[in-house]
Amino acid sequence: MEFRYLPMTNLDKREMLDAIGIQSTEELFSDIPEHVRFKGEMNLKAPISEYELTKELTELASRNIHTKEYTSFLGAGVYDHYIPSVVDHVISRSEFYTAYTPYQPEISQGELQAIFEFQTMISELTGLPVANSSMYDGGTALAEAVNLSAAHTKRKKVLVSKAVHPEYRAVIDSYTKGQSIEVIEIDTVNGITDLAQLDQALDDTIAGVVVQYPNFFGQLEPMKKIDQLLENHQKTMLIVSSNPLALGYLTPPGEFGADIVTGDTQVFGIPAQFGGPHCGYFATTKKLMRKVPGRLVGETVDEEGTRGYVLTLQAREQHIRRDKATSNICSNQALNALASSVAMSSIGKHGLRKLASVNMQKARYAKKKILEAGIEVAFDGAFFNEFVIKVPGSVSKINKYLLDKGIIAGYDLAKDDKSLEGYMLIAVTEVRTKEEIDQFVKELGDVHV
Repeated sequence: MEFRYLPMTNLDKREMLDAIGIQSTEELFSDIPEHVRFKGEMNLKAPISEYELTKELTELASRNIHTKEYTSFLGAGVYDHYIPSVVDHVISRSEFYTAYTPYQPEISQGELQAIFEFQTMISELTGLPVANSSMYDGGTALAEAVNLSAAHTKRKKVLVSKAVHPEYRAVIDSYTKGQSIEVIEIDTVNGITDLAQLDQALDDTIAGVVVQYPNFFGQLEPMKKIDQLLENHQKTMLIVSSNPLALGYLTPPGEFGADIVTGDTQVFGIPAQFGGPHCGYFATTKKLMRKVPGRLVGETVDEEGTRGYVLTLQAREQHIRRDKATSNICSNQALNALASSVAMSSIGKHGLRKLASVNMQKARYAKKKILEAGIEVAFDGAFFNEFVIKVPGSVSKINKYLLDKGIIAGYDLAKDDKSLEGYMLIAVTEVRTKEEIDQFVKELGDVHV
């Protein structure tokens, strides 16, 4: 026998057919006219043994370029960070790995507490009192926030900075189309939102203002000034998308008056893994608590006074009238939320600040070396661990050259904006060594395209 796992035996098949009262599998398709049924053979390889299949897939997988063998300076929303070994150990436990939505609190205390701890950590990072779980990723979490702002203010226009991740903006466009919400994009100046244009666009028809902090170009938006612009527009909501690692060092958006803060916790314990799955977060003020998408886990006590955890609020169509639901998000991202919680717990409060600081220091070392090599840095403002450079030639060709040298270089910004031809977004995280940064700068300086 070459196969260890068989879906069924012939006897199993016969018993199932007998149970439903038919003689063959073909009878299941009797309602489909003969002339539209496929009669030929599928263009598939012949079955092979498990060993042969494993060998073939391993060979295919080995063709992939990955960050265990290549040095990566690619960020743009997905980052190469160290993942503590305890993360995989915890999330691989069967009680977490196989768990789904914890509808029955009496048998889901571990899962519920894990979600509660995630919410608590996000609340502390963002400076807002309420955080949920089970957002798909940073982009969809931000789009949910935009829809919430329109529903809460009963307005149909939002202002979105062009310094917000272009993929996030695309998701916003998709989400708002069905709600007939008009998205007005605000230009950038020197890598940050054009505050003069933002101020001019603000009026009593705007539901929310969306910025990213740090933004897509790695720059820090002037959050205090943006909040001041909104002082005369009290009903307009400030929505901020934030890298939670950066919030280990930066002033949290909640302290700048943000109404909703969203983001992606991929930076904590979640591998790049071809861009997903990730784990979005969503934090807000207490007054918006009942309009938060997804679910909220709360802490309580039972009739004997023992601490316990329950699903406190679920403002989605599965639990309340469809016309009252704020979102139709249904999937449970608790396993990824757990991975991020374990990573944050392992790093610790003081370790998180130190980790953020190391990211900033290494990024500044890279910027310094790049400037010394005579390569132009596009923007001169404050930044976290990403910055934009102007390269002498095509970014795509330079990236191919560097890939041959074992380096995954930065993001080609011309992919999203043709006016940024020749501009590369570079990310420097804590795992990059001085030697790797020096080698990257050397190879970058040696490129002749």
